[in-house]
Parts: sequence; structure tokens; C-alpha cells
Amino acid sequence: MATPVRTSVTEETIERIKAMIVGGEFVPGERLPTERELAERLGVSRSSLREAIRALTLVGVLEARQGAGTYVTSLAPHLLLDAVSMLVELAPGATVLELLAVRRVLESAAAAQAAAHIGPAELEELAGCLAAMRHDPQRGDGDLDEVIRADLRFHEVMARASGNAVLAAFCAALGSRTLRARVHRGRGEEGVFARSLAEHQAIYEALRDRDPGRAAAVTAAHIASVEAFVRNAAGNAAPGS
Repeated sequence: MATPVRTSVTEETIERIKAMIVGGEFVPGERLPTERELAERLGVSRSSLREAIRALTLVGVLEARQGAGTYVTSLAPHLLLDAVSMLVELAPGATVLELLAVRRVLESAAAAQAAAHIGPAELEELAGCLAAMRHDPQRGDGDLDEVIRADLRFHEVMARASGNAVLAAFCAALGSRTLRARVHRGRGEEGVFARSLAEHQAIYEALRDRDPGRAAAVTAAHIASVEAFVRNAAGNAAPGS
């Protein structure tokens, strides 16, 4: 017979506060009762409550405002997905490959939706990103960080154009800037920036032509090329490195 998993007072307090938010007792933007009042209401010590509030603050559910108390955040998707971004940045190679596979599925869907909804302003912004990505740091032309910023911005704008805030937040969380930097710096083969530009240009053209199927396909192919690089890099790494 399996031994029941025991939860700590802090974990129980976290779950109860979450249930209060889900149940509408506390709504986004609302100030929580004072520490003493809430501790009495929940029947827990103030130290356990502080730990629970600290944990919920770290994951974007609550925010402490200096001199004003603790509030429920807007609960916007991008706030609640910060932990996913940290996972992407810290994950070992095998996990990164799994995360990239998830990103390929989600971002392809975002591209298809964006092709149906994208407007002139977003297309103009994507064109600006492409202009910045025409620099080739490998040949001493332009700054690598600027190219990475443009790459990241391109994907953010495309995901936002899908019209689905949750999907866009997931794509942003999975499209870690740190991972992009690792990939760009690790790719030493000739012509890598030109190929990346061509892949992004193909995505842009599919969005401009409002072709959802093509937008999804070229986006999937682009992310698959990143997966291939990470897979090869992991295979070439020395044991224990």
C-alpha cells in the first residue's frame, strides 16, 4: 500500500490562497488582507503565511508593493509562465530538445493563426526585424546581440499576431533569449546567419501572403534546424561536460 504524501503547512496555505483566487474571493488587482488577518482567517502561523506569499510572488500570482501591502497580480499569462522561461534557460541538453519540440508545435500553430490575423503594423515591425538580421557578425558586420534581439523580437511579434495571448505567452517563454544566444554563439559553420535570415524571410513572406499552411510549415522547418543543431552539439559534447 502506497504511503500517503504529506504536505507541509506552507504548501496547504499556498493551495488555499490559490483556491480563494480561483473562487473569486480575491480578484486580479485586489489587495489581500493584512498578514495578521489572513493568517487568522486561514488558521496558520504568520511565518507559514509569509512563506506561502513569498512562493506565490515568485511565480507571478501575488506581488508585494512597498508600503502598500500584497496584491493579486493581473494573472496575465506572461507573468505566470516566467518559470517556464527559467526551465528553458537552465535545462540540460536532452530537456532542451524536448522543449524545442514543444516550441515547434506551438509556434507553428501561432504562425498559422498569425497568417490569418496579421495587420500592416505587425508586418512592418517584422520587416524591421529582418533588416536588423541582415547583418552578419560572422563576417564582422554588425553586433551579435543586436541580431539576437531582432530574432527574438521577430518571433514575439509573430506570436502576438496570432491573437491568442496564452499561445503568445507560451511561445515567448519557450523562445528563451539565453538559448538563442547559446545557439548563435555555438554555430560556427559558414553562412549560419544567412541561412537564419532566409528562414525568417520565408516566414515573413508566408505571413504577408496570408498563407496559414505555408506559415506553419516554414516555421516548423526553422525550429527543426535549431533542434538539429542542439542535438548535434549534445552528441559531440564530451562525457561529463
